[in-house]
This record gives sequence, C-alpha cells and structure tokens, in this order.
Amino acid sequence: MNEYEKKLKMHIDENNVDCEHLVFQKSCHSVEEAAETAGASPEDFVKNICMSDSEGNIIVAIVKGEDRVGSKRVAKALGIERPKTALPENILQKTGYPVGGVPSFGYQAVFVVDERVMEKEFVYTGGGSPNSLVKINTAELLSANGGIVARVRK
Repeated sequence: MNEYEKKLKMHIDENNVDCEHLVFQKSCHSVEEAAETAGASPEDFVKNICMSDSEGNIIVAIVKGEDRVGSKRVAKALGIERPKTALPENILQKTGYPVGGVPSFGYQAVFVVDERVMEKEFVYTGGGSPNSLVKINTAELLSANGGIVARVRK
C-alpha cells in the first residue's frame, strides 16, 4: 500500500466507513481499466470531478462513469457562480490525493452526488491511488461525505 492508500484506509477505519478498500497491481485510472481490473461492470463505477469555486474551495461532483458533469448544474445545485475545473496540483493539495485516485470522501470538500448514482445499490470509487478502489453502498457514501444529491450530469 502506498501513502495515499494508507491514508484513506486509516480514514475508513477511524470513521467506521462500511466499505471495501481494494488495492490492485494494475491501473484503475479510467472507468474501463477499473472495470476490467475489478471484474465489474462499467455501470458500477463513479467519477469524482474536482472543481473549485471563486474562493478556491474544492467541490467534488460525483457522477456515474459514463456521465459528464455540467458545471452550470453544479452552480445551480449549490447556489454559487459556475465553478472551474480544478488543476491536478490543486486537486492533490486540496484533497490530499492524486488525480486518478481521488476518493468520494475522506477530506474537506463540498460533495454533490448526482441522483443517478443513488439509483445504484453500491458503486466503486477512487481508492486513494490510480491502483486502488473503494466499493461502497451509495447510502453509506452519502453518509461518509455529507454531500447533497442533485442532478449535476449533463
């Protein structure tokens, strides 16, 4: 386990998050790679799209793997100006995790979960590194990140 995976595992244990933390030898960076590596369906995966508001706060829009995030929809859901896509160095600084491994919980951010995600019983999300995943019940995911549910997909 690398430092990012260990940090997420510690957060999971300390906060009693009911999930499976899975670490692989192969990359899980894209939805396709992750599905192949985990032996699961691409429909079971979510993406964490990191954005920042006008004050530099991190916003994480969580959508199903096949969906795209609409920044106008995120702005409407949160009652803010349209957020900008966060830069990779800002993502690491603000979340504590590298692009390709950012989890859907475990750090300070505003989380917005697309309503289609909540239609699934469980999902796979980033596990802290490009070689790890978390399998989690969607209700537990929402509890773990304290997010809101709103339509944020295009």
